[in-house]
Amino acid sequence: MPEVELPNPEELKERAERSFGRRVALVTAIYAVILAIASLGGNNAMKEMLLAQQQSSDQWAFYQAKVIREHQYRAQKMRLEVELAERSPLLKPEVRQRHEELLKKCAEEEKRYNAEKKDIEKDAKKLEHERDRNREKDPYFDYAEVLLQIAIVMASVSILATSCPLFVFSLALALGGALLTVNGYTLWFRFPFLHH
Repeated sequence: MPEVELPNPEELKERAERSFGRRVALVTAIYAVILAIASLGGNNAMKEMLLAQQQSSDQWAFYQAKVIREHQYRAQKMRLEVELAERSPLLKPEVRQRHEELLKKCAEEEKRYNAEKKDIEKDAKKLEHERDRNREKDPYFDYAEVLLQIAIVMASVSILATSCPLFVFSLALALGGALLTVNGYTLWFRFPFLHH
């Protein structure tokens, strides 16, 4: 019977440790990719929130300008109506006609500004909704980043300690971070404690 050479147990242990370390390092690289995606999502959500807030503020300022102009035309119209009512018998026909034309123009302008401000209000509210949606997304990305960073640290420690339980813990953290990242983009579910 030929002699079978048994592998050295220390060599087997070293090979297994290197294999474990390589696998964990590869998985850790995947964690880093997901972390980069979460970070990008968080940055974009914050930028979009701030941009929508600025645009919404601009729309509301424009709305206020339209309201002021509408009130100016309404006040002018009311003043002309009072003037016509008080002085109508005393006015020459051409002056009366001029007052009536001006009154009609003021009424038309008041109506135009009233209609325009409604469109502006719709746009401002749409931008506010966009701002609020991005504000809701941001915390999910923040917590995803935290979980993924901890997962990377735990995976690194598991390589040094050759600890499978630490690696499994890092997997659980990374899975939570990945789910929060996906939710940051989609808002499929909401955690009430993340929204004020």
